Amino acid sequence: MIKEITQSEFDDMDRSRPMLVEFYSKNCGPCKMLSFVLKEIDKNMPEFLICQIDFDANMELKERLGVTGFPTMIFFKDSREVLRMEGLQQKPAIVKAIESLLH
Repeated sequence: MIKEITQSEFDDMDRSRPMLVEFYSKNCGPCKMLSFVLKEIDKNMPEFLICQIDFDANMELKERLGVTGFPTMIFFKDSREVLRMEGLQQKPAIVKAIESLLH
């Protein structure tokens, strides 16, 4: 299940396992479309952690990670950022990125 997290939850979480963090805005059309894609991926890959962070409510984290727009997906592995995708992405590209992190 996709979990919405705050800056403090992000700071406290173990990012050593592969995961995707999506920055979104509630008023963003592409973010809403991406949310449907991520929910579908989450159903098919429940072992992979997907989190969402409200762009507008977590300004300090957004700035610290250099997120300048939304939607932005940041992929983590071994506690570091390994890939970043900005804007609306197609499901096959996201799945391919996830699979590369899991192998």
